[in-house]
Amino acid sequence: MTLVYALNIADRFSISTLIEPIRIELQLTDSGIAFLTGVALALFYVTIGIPIALLADKANRRNILAIALALWSAMTAVCGLAQNYWQLLLARFGVGIGEAGGTPPATSILADKFPASKRPMALTIFALGACLGAWLGSSVAGGVADTGGWRAAFLALGIPGLVVALIVWLTVREPQRGQLDEATEKTVPTTLLATLAFIWQHKIALHLLLGGSVATLWSWGLMWWMPTFLVRSYHMTVGQAGELLGPMHLFAGTAGTLLASWLMSRPAATSPQHITRLLAWVTALTTVPSLLLFVVHSEQLTRLLLWIFVPSVYFYIGPILGLLQNAVPPQMRATTCALLLFGANICNLVIAPQLIGWLSDWFSSGFQTGPESLRWAMLVLAPTGFWAAWHLAVARR
Repeated sequence: MTLVYALNIADRFSISTLIEPIRIELQLTDSGIAFLTGVALALFYVTIGIPIALLADKANRRNILAIALALWSAMTAVCGLAQNYWQLLLARFGVGIGEAGGTPPATSILADKFPASKRPMALTIFALGACLGAWLGSSVAGGVADTGGWRAAFLALGIPGLVVALIVWLTVREPQRGQLDEATEKTVPTTLLATLAFIWQHKIALHLLLGGSVATLWSWGLMWWMPTFLVRSYHMTVGQAGELLGPMHLFAGTAGTLLASWLMSRPAATSPQHITRLLAWVTALTTVPSLLLFVVHSEQLTRLLLWIFVPSVYFYIGPILGLLQNAVPPQMRATTCALLLFGANICNLVIAPQLIGWLSDWFSSGFQTGPESLRWAMLVLAPTGFWAAWHLAVARR
């Protein structure tokens, strides 16, 4: 499941690494490339995700996962064959449809492999896939792009996913649904309205969903444009930007995820109040270096701040997923995960890229800021980390 999640993140993250060469070749504005790279994926990812999750709460999750992985991997490879804007746009639509079927069935399968007390830790291990995937989408995609062009990077990441899809189909067993839960939890009906009503009545689930969504607006919204920021402000190639960010994702991100996993395994982690308080403090404190990133103009200081900020974007993923798996009945887990992904991806694939793109164009045309327009646009988004921390603090209460 972690490997599948890594490929999900890699195929999505690679295009953010490749924004600048694609934008230059296709002669797009920042808002134009934001639509092509983020919104085009999200249009189908967020709309198809909930129906697929509802299906995953009833049908064979292993089969759904394998088919979804094969589809998004094939369409990522098709991105590498695109010769113009419209071909690349249609391929991105296909990637979004496939990726919508990735995380909900995977997290639901894991919830039936671990008892409630171990789920936050297990889902944190699962979240290591984000670190591995971001490294693949940064270092590997950037390195391949520097030598073979941006199209070669998509081919390099898409084709191996087809092999992994076959491995999932042949080796993963479908667990019995709800086998590790109390018998009384299994009678809750599974409909979207029932799940929404349950979440609305249980405010901790509601604020976890909102906190997780806004946290992705802040953290992954900034990370989406970070390679382009380094290219423009510090004159790096996409390969050099990927070489800088990749190890941060792989090593610092993994360290942050494992730290969260270790903390979730401690006796105090059986208390949701303890976990949500920790998440709120970490999110609030690491919002500060995310602000300073766009204030300083020293490359060395920027590198230092990135080593602090990058691991923080992974810290909350596993714990929030685990808390949500505990907060809802087993028949609602895949749907709840899809609702979290819906909010998170509206925030970090639609709102954040497009908002930063529009602001960058506006700063560039209205204030003659040139390449530094992106810096100012990202500075506007950075304080939203405090907003996410507030939701997590309310969830604790």
